[in-house]
Amino acid sequence: MAMEEGALSCLLRSRPVLEQDIKVTYLMDHLISDGVLSGDEEERVRSKPTRREQAAALLELLLLKDNEAYVSFYNALVRESYGDLANLLHTSLPLGSPEAQRSFTDAGTPRVQAVLREGGVPQRPVVFVQRPRLVQQLRQQLQGLLKEPGWVVLHGMAGSGKSVLAAEAVRDHALLEECFPSGVYWLSIGQLDRSDLLARLQTLCFRLEQSQELQGPGRTPGSLEEAKERLRFLLLRRFPRSLLILDDIWDSSALKAFDVHSRVLITTRDRSIADAVNGVRQEVEVESGLDEDKALEILAMYVNTKPQQLPEQARSIVQLCKGFPLVVSLVGALLRDFPDRWAYYLTLLRRKQFRRIRKSSSYDYDALDQAMDASFQVLPEDQRELYRDLTVLEKDTKVPAQVLAVMWDLEPEEVEDILQDFVNKSLLFRDCHQRPYLYYLHDLQLDFLAEQNRNQIEALHAKVVHQYQKHYSQGPPTSGDTESLYWFRFLTQHMAQAKLTKELSSLMFSLDWVITKARVVGPSPLINDYVDHGAVLDREVTTATLEHSVT
Repeated sequence: MAMEEGALSCLLRSRPVLEQDIKVTYLMDHLISDGVLSGDEEERVRSKPTRREQAAALLELLLLKDNEAYVSFYNALVRESYGDLANLLHTSLPLGSPEAQRSFTDAGTPRVQAVLREGGVPQRPVVFVQRPRLVQQLRQQLQGLLKEPGWVVLHGMAGSGKSVLAAEAVRDHALLEECFPSGVYWLSIGQLDRSDLLARLQTLCFRLEQSQELQGPGRTPGSLEEAKERLRFLLLRRFPRSLLILDDIWDSSALKAFDVHSRVLITTRDRSIADAVNGVRQEVEVESGLDEDKALEILAMYVNTKPQQLPEQARSIVQLCKGFPLVVSLVGALLRDFPDRWAYYLTLLRRKQFRRIRKSSSYDYDALDQAMDASFQVLPEDQRELYRDLTVLEKDTKVPAQVLAVMWDLEPEEVEDILQDFVNKSLLFRDCHQRPYLYYLHDLQLDFLAEQNRNQIEALHAKVVHQYQKHYSQGPPTSGDTESLYWFRFLTQHMAQAKLTKELSSLMFSLDWVITKARVVGPSPLINDYVDHGAVLDREVTTATLEHSVT
């Protein structure tokens, strides 16, 4: 059966735009999966030397096919985030197809798409899953900007999907019409010096003036102060109900340049970054991991299958990285090229070989270690040294500030201030349900530290032991609080990791330590210590006996 006349006509009208914009590789995967394209036809398309010629060859084949081919091509455009192009075909979908009955609200109405395109808001990534709870939470905070200017701060770890969430939140017709009828304008910031920041402001002012064909003052702002005043005038007089999205803010001084009494959404790793500006502020925190079903859905989309058909290694990968979006996307993108490497990439994750898990993606970083290191490098040198000490912590272990006060030889209040900086910068997490507060690292942060400091592990553990011995020179802690519980649980492990066998033997044969630990935590942990470190103790006893015999 031939393609309906309306669908055929629409495909012919849209052909120049489609030929210019589409990349056929992943589109053909969907067409083959639907049985629309044969292997021979795929080879004919791939044999063309340029991307545009490949697109033209694919469209030539589709024009000779039926309604099913038109629907399959439309669906492929939607799945591969060609929302604008899919919208060109939507109105001419064959009658009776399920797709024809749907509005295009999932990727935004034509009006929404036009507003976001003009404002430079990024399209959805190639592989996209909904995070409805977070998107709804963010939209609610944006709706709070309806009556007055202010700030919405979207914060979370590097690679947690903040930029994708920010773009998705404004992909909503009602929100734009009601709250931001003057438009939405996206500006990527990153780590900038003053000259780069000035260039960003100049570009934004130029875009705003061009969007309404406004007559500018005749010259480009020559300083940050002048550019800030130009932006203030434009947003106040010409775009009074607009939203400015500042993506990836690192520095409060950069943010001050946009403090012009307007409506602003920022994405950042540092939740405290907006302390430097004026106005009402609301926060939305992005959790560090996707739930297991969402993460598996992403992997399935990358390899073009259903989640229930994924191999068992898929679940292990998700569990190992705790659903961290950047890792799931990097591994998925690699598997799309090498679909038989599930076990290989799982092994790389287990071995913490993050540099080898590298792939260009919709994220700002091509590898996990790049994302982690970028956050680490912006710390002052003294704080970098302190953060490096956290390498010795165990996974899934929460510690009070007092433990770190012993490790760092600092006052508890000073330690709490430092830890708050780490928490604000998404380098550490705080459990506020406990008193005193407990602090912990994401597994991937610990893995990153372990890999970065793999040649210093022994020395770092030795530092912990020596700081404990200095602080508790008169005997072990006796209070039974969270700090003393940490030492009773982990001090022997620190000694073993530091290869301080004599100190370990001396501690475990100390009657004071044995009695106090048994009283505070019970006999079972004490027995486990002797089981875990029995071989070390035997060697030390043997050595001591031989030395005594010689003397």
